[in-house]
Amino acid sequence: MKNLELNEISNITYLSRPTEKDDMSMTSPATMFFTDFDQTEPLIVDASTSADLARLLMLKAHAKLNLVVDSDDKVLGVVSLEEVSDQSITAKLSKNIKRDTITVADLMVPKSNIQGLDYTQVEHADIETVIEHLKTNGQQYCLVVDKGSNKIRGVFSANDISRQLGVDIDVQDQSSFYKVFSH
Repeated sequence: MKNLELNEISNITYLSRPTEKDDMSMTSPATMFFTDFDQTEPLIVDASTSADLARLLMLKAHAKLNLVVDSDDKVLGVVSLEEVSDQSITAKLSKNIKRDTITVADLMVPKSNIQGLDYTQVEHADIETVIEHLKTNGQQYCLVVDKGSNKIRGVFSANDISRQLGVDIDVQDQSSFYKVFSH
């Protein structure tokens, strides 16, 4: 094993920053803006995880959305931070269910209620088209599917796009992931 040497940093003044991406604009390819699960590990939670634990894990990871999987790693749906909120859990409690028995599966949006954009369409779209789709459909998030490989390929996030472009994206009715995807 090699030894690492610590260096004095008192004379270091600046931070390293990522190099600028190719002048991102509304006409930039949509593929530049989505979280591609071929490049980035998706955020997942097991369906049997308690809702309280899922909320804590999501808060710790600064995640607002997780894909829900079963013990075989098959996608069952999605869960947002809002769906595992104290308010949602409390609503379940009013139905004579004990808090510690409420799982992610009880609160998630099942995949049968979710629609996504096909990756082949996304490959030929600019980000302005995706933004308009998000606005028109009141979607904060939109999954991207690869029908050819039968996989969820990634996700668009209005917040991420907004941050990357430096523009406000006003998406109405962001109150529930279920509402977003049950059109």
